[in-house]
Amino acid sequence: MSHVFPRHSQSTPPVAVRGEGCYMVDASGKRYLDGSGGAAVSCLGHSDPEVSAAIKAQLDEIAFAHTGFFTSQPAEDLADLLIANAPGDLDRVYLVSGGSEANEAAIKLARQYHVERGEPQRRHLIARRQSYHGNTLGALSAGGNEWRREPFRPLLIDVTHIAPCFKYRLREEGESPEQYGRRAADLLEAEIQRLGPDSVMAFMAEPVVGATMGAVAAAPGYFKRIREICDTYGVLLILDEVMCGMGRTGTLFACEQDGIAPDIACIAKGLGAGYQPIGAMLCSSQIYQTIAEGSGFFQHGHTYLGHPVACAAGRAVVSAVLNRGLLGRVQAQGVKLTAALHERFGQNPHVGDIRGRGLFQALEFVTGRETKTPFDPSLGINKIVKKAAFEAGLICYPMGGTIDGRLGDHVLVAPPFIIQDEQITELVDKLEVAVKAAVGS
Repeated sequence: MSHVFPRHSQSTPPVAVRGEGCYMVDASGKRYLDGSGGAAVSCLGHSDPEVSAAIKAQLDEIAFAHTGFFTSQPAEDLADLLIANAPGDLDRVYLVSGGSEANEAAIKLARQYHVERGEPQRRHLIARRQSYHGNTLGALSAGGNEWRREPFRPLLIDVTHIAPCFKYRLREEGESPEQYGRRAADLLEAEIQRLGPDSVMAFMAEPVVGATMGAVAAAPGYFKRIREICDTYGVLLILDEVMCGMGRTGTLFACEQDGIAPDIACIAKGLGAGYQPIGAMLCSSQIYQTIAEGSGFFQHGHTYLGHPVACAAGRAVVSAVLNRGLLGRVQAQGVKLTAALHERFGQNPHVGDIRGRGLFQALEFVTGRETKTPFDPSLGINKIVKKAAFEAGLICYPMGGTIDGRLGDHVLVAPPFIIQDEQITELVDKLEVAVKAAVGS
């Protein structure tokens, strides 16, 4: 009997024993194509020799140094590498152990920044419905997925949520994508006005929404207008790139494709590629200097900040993405994956939308393409897809509640950047088996 507290107590998962490139192998010898990189984590695939060597080399030097006493060379090097390739005025890196920690730190930094610059009345955080920012209480409060929030609602901090930029579901008939993007962005200005322009500290959003909506990129012009609104009202822009960043959409930072830069950016998942648990919060020089020249102390922290071994892994992963031409590869293989998904599912009456950027793609399931009507949640379409895909030897990332936390089903695919053409075919073949099991056709 296992003493591990599992995610789901009603099922017993197989034991993973080995990883080989785009594949994972369980204790029975069954091979699985890792079509979602776990949760968009394994961007380099499994058993990368250079990353493994970097980790082992760091273990031979020093495994742990508490940041209350020391910095470490891997932390310094990783921070330098990230800032050298970061957009806009991002200048400082706060190294944590994962995405929830990064977003939690971002929320607290936004608040402390305004307090130290003499605006303690700025206390409101605005985020978007159907967003996901993590599972710590602050990050969960910022997230807009009702299913995740509901059991813990009495414990959550007060965060206000506006509608997401979800072109497939929310664009009105006759409205151009640009017109819709402007209308969706202007909801932020209206909410700032409602709360009081001098009371809002930050707006938080995912450039490409991942788990909760399925690879939803913003409409053209949306984020440029968001940036403009934030600047007008002195509101910090926090972009959560935990899932969509670090090359997943074809640029190191996903926001580069929207032509903007945030005041604070949060990254994780692909930063460590699964080789070590690591995340980071990046902030602008203005935010950092405000703290440095004020109290001099960010009132936050965790034991494993800037862990040397995790940072050595992160440095090796980011170097690999940049030096092996993997950003260009994501773009090229992303085009092929998109084409393969459209070819196989584009005429399926139960696939309402095929969307995404780079190697970050999703299918949304509907009872009919014309009506866009979601399936009854009691059918558990996303669960059937996950189970059938896994049995066929494919790891993918299905989720329910795509529309409002209850209605809607989608499946996300986010394979390693090293995926080959024949593996794209294998992914689509096995995904088709799962889709047929769930919705027929």
